[in-house]
Amino acid sequence: MSLLTLSRISAFYGPSQALFDVNLSIGEGQVLALMGRNGMGKSTTVKVICRLLPHKGGAVVFDGRDLARVPAHRAARAGIGLVPEGRRCFTNLTVQENLIAAARQGPWDMAAVGRLFPRLIERRDQLSASLSGGEQQMLAIGRALMTNPRLLILDEATEGLAPVVRHEIWAAIAHLKAETGMALLVIDKSIRELSNVADSAVILEKGRNVWQGAFTDLTPDVTDRYLGV
Repeated sequence: MSLLTLSRISAFYGPSQALFDVNLSIGEGQVLALMGRNGMGKSTTVKVICRLLPHKGGAVVFDGRDLARVPAHRAARAGIGLVPEGRRCFTNLTVQENLIAAARQGPWDMAAVGRLFPRLIERRDQLSASLSGGEQQMLAIGRALMTNPRLLILDEATEGLAPVVRHEIWAAIAHLKAETGMALLVIDKSIRELSNVADSAVILEKGRNVWQGAFTDLTPDVTDRYLGV
């Protein structure tokens, strides 16, 4: 049974339609890669899932519940955690304050986040504005984990980071897949790294599904056509 299902989702920004009958499905413990060139609807799809943007047609169902009339904060409480594009840490709060700001009871607490990202514990009393870009990304992931989600969405979590930090983030994603029952929706451009963690993929072009299936079935012809420059 799917944990999250989007069926024929349409969405608009004012009069402009951004999504056209988008479909995707993620099961418990699965990793889905949501792919496509810039501006093709990936982040809009994330906004619809997190209830930051209403959909006009189709259905968003999470754990058997229709989210059509659910506000964003209740979607988060239902178990949807978001690591947003651009990190968006609370710059006037310390690392620890960021982590506990939206924390909920569960296995992901300060100690568990510290085991995943030890640097966050080392810098727990620093303002998040003083962290490097990579450390802020770790903080954004840790903050989302502290909500103890059943589905974690990572929107371009490695974009613009140094290679050594990218490696650390990908290692954390691999750990989440291997050691937890959490489902993951990952938006990223790196096919090589995605191939190590993703079970399936959906590719969007101009707000429409153009390919979906097992990640191992993703051929060079498909990636050249829909993901190449």
